[in-house]
Amino acid sequence: MNLLLAAKIVWAAGCIGWYVIRLPFERKVKRERVVDARDRLRELILLSCSTAGLGIVPLLWATSRVFDFANYPYSVLQFALGTLTFVLALWLFRRTHRDLGKNWSVTLEIKDTHKLVTGGVYRHVRHPMYSAFFLWALAQLILIPNWVAGPAGFIGFGILYAFRIGREEKMMLDTFGDEYRAYSARTARLIPGVY
Repeated sequence: MNLLLAAKIVWAAGCIGWYVIRLPFERKVKRERVVDARDRLRELILLSCSTAGLGIVPLLWATSRVFDFANYPYSVLQFALGTLTFVLALWLFRRTHRDLGKNWSVTLEIKDTHKLVTGGVYRHVRHPMYSAFFLWALAQLILIPNWVAGPAGFIGFGILYAFRIGREEKMMLDTFGDEYRAYSARTARLIPGVY
């Protein structure tokens, strides 16, 4: 099989895997009553940026020739590292959803029965879902041999992260107060022991 075609298949399988992981959790949380939802329009714009970088731009690369001018030589090592990174991203994504349960939402929301989750992967970092998306962006960068589509995930998701994280942490402080302050003091944001 052509290595470039294999990269496209892995990228598509990763996107499908992401959807399959998230779907049951989306169904569960729809039944939960939201008591605090913030910045809906802003959230829509940020989610659109992330979707463009992690979905639309690489989809155009995979299905058309629009970004062919930015292709570069590709290696088996690059394919293997990209694939492994994507698998790790999906594992962390699944684990994060499982640990959050009904406390998860795609936008900045607090549910009626919301609890501060500090166990599982949340014992090590406060925002492992963002860590999973950054791993996805890294997988895309490694897996896609294109100077536009490869880094598009970091750009798109990076915009979401940069403009959301402060507001999310403020929302958690507003909701959980000293409990969240104590949790923040003992955990990193994204990478255990680093940041």
